[in-house]
Amino acid sequence: MPRFTQAELEAARDRLVPDVVADGLGVLFCGINPGLMTAATGHHFARPGNRFWPVLHLSGFTPRLMKPSEQSELLSYGLGITNVVARATARADELSAEEYREGGRQLVLRVERFEPRWLAVVGVTAYRAAFGERKAQVGPQERTFGRTRVWVLPNPSGLNAHWTAATMAEEFARLRVTAGL
Repeated sequence: MPRFTQAELEAARDRLVPDVVADGLGVLFCGINPGLMTAATGHHFARPGNRFWPVLHLSGFTPRLMKPSEQSELLSYGLGITNVVARATARADELSAEEYREGGRQLVLRVERFEPRWLAVVGVTAYRAAFGERKAQVGPQERTFGRTRVWVLPNPSGLNAHWTAATMAEEFARLRVTAGL
């Protein structure tokens, strides 16, 4: 993992991180927004301490622990990554309510365009903010976007102390089994 100065990370705020997406994926994972390390590297969930990649492997979505720089390999497993909000920040609490709502509208357009079988939003708070579902809980949702079903997963950020890697992997695995992957 390359090391960046604080100035380099701050400069990354203006960079867009490309989605890892293709038509008809089994699961399109959706983060809240890129962190500064993700923006600096161009690789999703790149911050050391983020548990997305270990949990993806522990849950059986990938046959081995992948590095963020290997994100394009996800497509071969029928998986992809996008974000609710494209703007990079140091912390998700820097995003406004309007950014979440607009991000939700843009996310629906991407989902309708690529038609994954499942959209997996990683972060219940982001899902609630983006779609006005104040009582949403982790797990499958009643809402669909066209034929795409929705599952809310726990946020894999190291700041989320409510979930361990093991309990997150159990929830991710429930989605994997339900999705038939």
